[in-house]
Amino acid sequence: MENAMQGAQYTPTDRTVPTRSPDRASYDREVVHAILDEGWVCHLGFVRDGAPVVLPTIYARVGERLYLHGSTGSRPMRMAGAAAEEEPGLPVCVTVTHVDGVVLARSAFHHSVNYRSVVVHGTAHQVTDVEERRAALGALVDHVVPGRSRESRPANKKELAATAVVRLDLTEVSAKIRTGGVNDDPEDLGLPHWAGVLPLRKGYEAPLPDARLAPGTQVPPHIAAVLG
Repeated sequence: MENAMQGAQYTPTDRTVPTRSPDRASYDREVVHAILDEGWVCHLGFVRDGAPVVLPTIYARVGERLYLHGSTGSRPMRMAGAAAEEEPGLPVCVTVTHVDGVVLARSAFHHSVNYRSVVVHGTAHQVTDVEERRAALGALVDHVVPGRSRESRPANKKELAATAVVRLDLTEVSAKIRTGGVNDDPEDLGLPHWAGVLPLRKGYEAPLPDARLAPGTQVPPHIAAVLG
């Protein structure tokens, strides 16, 4: 953890240097944080019974740490909470990806996407401290809609008992980014096919209020803020 906190760059490792298009890799801390903070869902990869497993789940970044949400009954959460000396936590790979555009080339081979992604390697540990777990759950709620944790009932003891949170330190991290336009071969530029980029965007639509809201209940400021 100490090494990751030094300087503006994460230190590249054998696992974080891509073998394909290494020029698209970035270890800049601000770039990594921005990609993580914009995402809502990550994919958690680990090995179970000798076979690879990848699960989608929600997450939140707090400083140099990711918190991932799950159920106390789920296998990866139990594995991450293992206290045995031979299995101190769960080795994982976490990925977050944004697709910013579809790149349509003249040739089928050169079709691509513009994207921003982050890959995190490390060992996940279940959060057992009650206060840290409450703070992490608040961060998970606020990650999607800032301020929401203050505008909703916090988890009670029964809900806390059924909810697991694991933490993963941001030590072995890399981003990979593709931007720009079409990379057709020179001999294909004269072909009569349309080429270019179809940009994509993510955003909230108009809220759909619950039918059981008390009469006169208005959309609160913290929701109106994310609608723009």
